[in-house]
Amino acid sequence: MRRPLVLSIAGHDPTGGAGIQADIEAIGACGGRALSVVTCLTIQDTRTVFRCMPMDAASITQSLQRLFADLPVAAVKLGLTGSVEIARAIAGILATHPDIPVVLDPVLASGDGTPLADLALREALLDHLFPCLTLATPNSLEARTLSGEQDLARCAERLLARGAEALLITGGHEPGESIVNRLFTREGACVEHISPRIDREFHGTGCTLSAAIATGLALHRPIEDAVETALTYTLQTLAHADQPGHGQALPDRWFNCLPWPQR
Repeated sequence: MRRPLVLSIAGHDPTGGAGIQADIEAIGACGGRALSVVTCLTIQDTRTVFRCMPMDAASITQSLQRLFADLPVAAVKLGLTGSVEIARAIAGILATHPDIPVVLDPVLASGDGTPLADLALREALLDHLFPCLTLATPNSLEARTLSGEQDLARCAERLLARGAEALLITGGHEPGESIVNRLFTREGACVEHISPRIDREFHGTGCTLSAAIATGLALHRPIEDAVETALTYTLQTLAHADQPGHGQALPDRWFNCLPWPQR
């Protein structure tokens, strides 16, 4: 069986913990073949992002046009966009392929809180990209920032009204011994997925989760199944995480794919 092609459109993280490299690993580990278009180059380590350098929006448009014309893209995962122009360029391409599932991880800040999206970019995400989405996967902080609401159910109501078919609000930033992730749909349904909290700081959790969900959708899984499977997978990558640098731990997205025994 040919692996479905999953296109990651995201930023480049030199540590490999997040961004394009994280997406490529998660897509491959979950059964897809990754395609990629880089939106931004970054200067960062496992502690923080020092600089973000968006690519040329026209070049991104040309690259996406070539990929879609040549390859049967089965799903798209969106991460860090970097600029209003890039968000609009991506939306313009996605609008011509309305039948392809699209998952957005709305990256607004780095793990340590460094802002990566100003007000203009946040509005561009809502105005241009949300109408193209099958699913958005904001954490609770991102959901509140994007919606202007505090109650998570109200956040979901406001964000779903912007055009996304479903919304997964992850609960890692909320207090409690367990993490509650909530999947909301336009029909008003809310399904809660509860997972144990691992007492560490991680770099690339949102990328891992959203890329895994996109791969599940590319494999024609129902959205509820794709979300549940991806949450389980992501939790396992965190349980096997390593801390190679001086900052956050990096998920091991290949934890069950080692070709040889470890010494």
